[in-house]
Amino acid sequence: MSIRTVFGCCLVLLLASPALAARDEQSSIEVWKSPTCDCCGKWVKHLEDNGFAVKVNNARSSTLQQIKRQAGIEKKIASCHTAMVGGYVIEGHVPAADIERLVKEHPDAVGLTVPKMPIGSPGMEHPSGETEPYDVLLVKKDGSVEVFARH
Repeated sequence: MSIRTVFGCCLVLLLASPALAARDEQSSIEVWKSPTCDCCGKWVKHLEDNGFAVKVNNARSSTLQQIKRQAGIEKKIASCHTAMVGGYVIEGHVPAADIERLVKEHPDAVGLTVPKMPIGSPGMEHPSGETEPYDVLLVKKDGSVEVFARH
């Protein structure tokens, strides 16, 4: 292998490193959930199936409530689990594609939430295939929300 070839390979790796680091940050998500919640485990599986590297933290209810409060998630827009990705809070059964869009578009916001636990959202699939419409809400820094996606 020539010096030129080695230099070329090193240059390609060097130039790709920031993009690879950004991709790692965007695809790594940390989740706090109850250790006994099946739907939370199914949501984690949904994330993994969609390319996310997931770190799971099992937490008591009081700890989860504290994490939500500190993250700016009010009770009226809360769900059963909370996650962090790319500096954003993800609350509840948010689809992986919406999380990817959030990180890509990088709005000036707190994060996304799917309040409560709608049937048919990731992790809340019903054996009969039943679904209900639900919105993914963008939580703004002033606490207000707007529809980010409809499902």
